[in-house]
Amino acid sequence: MTQHEFLLEMNNISKEFPGVKALDGVTLKVRPGTVHALMGENGAGKSTLMKCLFGIYKPDEGEILINGQKVEIQNSKDALNNGVSMIHQELHPVPFRNVMENIWLGRFPERKFGPISFVNHKKMLEDTQKLFADLNMDLNPHDIVRDLSVSKIQSIEIAKAVSFHSKIIVMDEPTSSLTGNEVEQLFTIINELRSRGVSIIYISHKMEEILRISDEVTIMRDGKYIGTWAAKELTTDLIISRMVGRDLTQRFPPRSNVPGEDILQVEGLTSPFPNSFKNVSFNLRKGEILGVGGLVGAQRTEVIEALFGLRSVASGTISINGKKVKIKSPTDAKKHKIALLTEERRVTGIFPVLNILENTVIANQKRYETPYGLLNSKKQREETVQYIEMLRTKTPSWKTLIKNLSGGNQQKVLLARWLLTEPDILLLDEPTRGIDVGAKYEIYSIIADLAKQGKSIIMISSEMPELLGMSDRIMVMCEGKMAGIVDGKDATEQEIMRLATKYLV
Repeated sequence: MTQHEFLLEMNNISKEFPGVKALDGVTLKVRPGTVHALMGENGAGKSTLMKCLFGIYKPDEGEILINGQKVEIQNSKDALNNGVSMIHQELHPVPFRNVMENIWLGRFPERKFGPISFVNHKKMLEDTQKLFADLNMDLNPHDIVRDLSVSKIQSIEIAKAVSFHSKIIVMDEPTSSLTGNEVEQLFTIINELRSRGVSIIYISHKMEEILRISDEVTIMRDGKYIGTWAAKELTTDLIISRMVGRDLTQRFPPRSNVPGEDILQVEGLTSPFPNSFKNVSFNLRKGEILGVGGLVGAQRTEVIEALFGLRSVASGTISINGKKVKIKSPTDAKKHKIALLTEERRVTGIFPVLNILENTVIANQKRYETPYGLLNSKKQREETVQYIEMLRTKTPSWKTLIKNLSGGNQQKVLLARWLLTEPDILLLDEPTRGIDVGAKYEIYSIIADLAKQGKSIIMISSEMPELLGMSDRIMVMCEGKMAGIVDGKDATEQEIMRLATKYLV
């Protein structure tokens, strides 16, 4: 077959949903053996375009060409038959089966005995070992998937994509849950695939990653194609301005909050489990943004979930405004005016099959009870619309299902949910994970405004610039212990990393 200049061409792709034109004449051209980054704000249409390529959606207009030949992709099977694989942002392995069964699911090699077929486990093992050796992957085919780290599950998904002999592999936010070392391992695999002529379409919000791993970058905005550039011609500032259609002279908004007296004191907080947090002590002031840094596994999430009553505590005290309190459940936490925005919004935040109104009011139903025990739906609508306008949530209406919103707008709905409980203390766990730079700025502005109003905020973040740019003080954790607290004005990346590795052997 003749090799064309472009392995993939998507021409004039349009897709409309009720009330939303998700794609408007979008073009994407990918060369063989390249990493092609696809960038844009949440809601720009990146995932929708890739779902059209993978047969999850059918475009209303446009054509798809692979190696110069027009193809009709009606479903995912058609996509795989045409050499297209997709590794989704949300990984969905079969957790109770082993690694090799996950790779060959739906196409197990068979042994026939007359009319009866059995799974050929010996061939499946040999094929899996050959696949891993080919990709330089250190995985045990017999390991049960539920026991593996996110990075290893992602490696399984990559191996599965390669096993289909795919020439185009779509990776949607592949590093969102990976550590630095795991990212390096992923990049090694990507470079190996590129050297074999495989094309990678790489969706990410992480600028440094994009500039490092990509050959070309296509930018989308509001469902439209903005342009394609060689990665070496771009800078972070150029990408941001083309993504959002305006210059962001600052990545973080100006803050005018003035921290006051202590509102929360935590002394010696210790988990009943041996490998969790121990002897954690800190204070939080009124109107303060206290950043929490640390490496993956430092037990940051576990500490704030204990403050919200989601985890048990063996010893230690929690005091609010100088009075010791017992928080054994989220109901207790809410009574003490504490709110928690969880780390994984899709897993523990949103109710995807409910609309925006239902997701907004669900944590505070008593607010809407009438004297007759009914719900005041008019008040629910009014307050939902008020928060949609106040937080500038992009949505056709309050009736829209939350699963149809972009990540940044889902996060705004969750913020509205907890602000309706009128909290004094907000616990934010990775509040901008998986959110583009424009939506991040809006979330940062909301956080800064809440602190100015006197709300006290604990913000966990794995992004160093975010910690440095948004925190009045930064508490760093390592191996379940509080390693130190530094003033936001004096903090440096080096100091935070020194504290984050303080207790590592």
